[in-house]
Amino acid sequence: MPSYRAPIRDFQFALKEWLEVEKYQGKMKGFEDLSLIDTILEQGGIFCEEVLQPLNVVGDTQGLKLERGADGYNKVHLPDGFIDAYKQYVDNGWGGFSCDTEYGGQGLPNVVNAPVIEMICSANLGFGLMPGLTHGAYTAIHLFGTDEQKQKYLPKMTSGEWTGVMCLTEPGAGTDLGLMTTRAEPNGDGSYNITGSKIFISCGEHEAAPNIVHLILARLPGAPEGVKGISLFVASKFEVNADGSIGERNKVNCGALEHKMGIHATPTCVMNYDGAKAWLVGEPNKGMRGMFAMMNEARLLVGMQGLGIGEVSYQNALLYAKERLQGRGLNGAKFPDKKADPITVHPDVRRMLLSMRAFTEGGRILSLWAALNIDIMHKSEDETERKEAEDFIALITPIVKSYLTGQGTQTAHTGMQVLGGYGYIKDYGMEQFLRDCRITEIYEGTNGVQALDLVGRKLPMGTGRLLRRFFHPAQAFVDDNKNDEKMAEFTKPFYAGLKSLRQASLWIAQKSLSNREEAGAASVDYQTMFSLVVIGYIWARSAQIAMKALEGGSTEKAFYETKIATARFFLNRVLPEHYGLLAKITAGAKMLDIPDIDAA
Repeated sequence: MPSYRAPIRDFQFALKEWLEVEKYQGKMKGFEDLSLIDTILEQGGIFCEEVLQPLNVVGDTQGLKLERGADGYNKVHLPDGFIDAYKQYVDNGWGGFSCDTEYGGQGLPNVVNAPVIEMICSANLGFGLMPGLTHGAYTAIHLFGTDEQKQKYLPKMTSGEWTGVMCLTEPGAGTDLGLMTTRAEPNGDGSYNITGSKIFISCGEHEAAPNIVHLILARLPGAPEGVKGISLFVASKFEVNADGSIGERNKVNCGALEHKMGIHATPTCVMNYDGAKAWLVGEPNKGMRGMFAMMNEARLLVGMQGLGIGEVSYQNALLYAKERLQGRGLNGAKFPDKKADPITVHPDVRRMLLSMRAFTEGGRILSLWAALNIDIMHKSEDETERKEAEDFIALITPIVKSYLTGQGTQTAHTGMQVLGGYGYIKDYGMEQFLRDCRITEIYEGTNGVQALDLVGRKLPMGTGRLLRRFFHPAQAFVDDNKNDEKMAEFTKPFYAGLKSLRQASLWIAQKSLSNREEAGAASVDYQTMFSLVVIGYIWARSAQIAMKALEGGSTEKAFYETKIATARFFLNRVLPEHYGLLAKITAGAKMLDIPDIDAA
């Protein structure tokens, strides 16, 4: 059976040493008492290890059951133990950590809440989608809802008593939401009747909570064509009375469950709205603003899903590799007292394990770096600081989503390879990690769409203003350390990657002026290069922090030496992929011509 242990020490390194979050104590709302960090990490780890992780295989094996209720509406039954686990999640207050105190939340920083999200995703991704989606729906109402709507829905969503979902996708209208047909008819009393169907709605129906709040995209009568005619509405499974109690059943029904490759414990629903009563959120025909608020948060969450799966895959691969005896070291037996050496002595196994570790530990800092900037964007009293953080989040969101999910899947794949034939067997759990993670590259905007966003919107914005949010600190780091010989093995390969990224950025910007397809053709390779360089920066700085800790006499010698070894591996064995990516980018769009397809 697979296992999981919360990586508490690595979270501490990322938060306290790399991000130095404690320097913000008392300087922003929610940062008043950061001494809570260790307690939150420890208690979150216990909940995930002892409550959620044991249910992961249960959820995958049992799956879900859809049956028609006596009231004529379909019900979704969750796997054994999931309702009780969700009740514990609610009772312990985990859902309201970063929510507004006005609605019952604790108002803690996102950067403190993010480790809990990662741990949940590692322990049980099928469970983790429910609270994650609730927070996305909470965010849309919090930003764009009326005061009445906020009072009506947010306290119950903050506590977790009610859950929330995003209802965007329709058959034939996925990424191109302008094609959607769900309509909203006004009733004359301020409410609307929603009619239409949505597909791929995660957690659209279940019995873990007595009510589910739906954020729905639909068209008003006479709305403009395309995305300019989309409005956002809120409805709920049961209507809500004036006193906040649950009222009559709304005309919201789960028509079917999708049968999926992975995340078997998450109900992925076809939702039918047959004149469901709903209320407009925000302005008419301005629903894309609310949608993007949910989607951007969801993209960062999905990135952490990939990271979480990568972490648990690495842990189980490492545990197996240390115990599995097979062959002898190439230079002779390392453990002559045993019948064979553990497979960790073999260079290729070490390469695989290092690649997994480099991703998870580097990706963890990336996700927390993003979370900290979300806090700064919303809570800093310095307008310039807020704007710079907003720019950074705009730039880094497609990178977080694409890199952490793509590499999460690759890490699960690598973990399976470490286990060999046993990785293909259900008992060891590795094949479930791979199946569960694969969806993260697809939903909330495929990774290819993230790449188009990066090159089509983020790269040219403000004549490269967003790029400077990364390029400037990265170059400053190189300049500050160029004369430090101890850092040369880290800074030199990083600077080479940074130069390639600048070359690629300039090439795409220039070529796209005459042919926009050049940006599209280069987009995925550019996004990959950007991701590698960002992680290269993270590892170069990590090496510097580790060396200073050792020079200062730290007693955690093995911890910091491992940081340095992993940084050395990533910067010299992984980051040099930027050379090949630059060659592919500058080969141009003409390499993608396919005559027989074009002729068709």
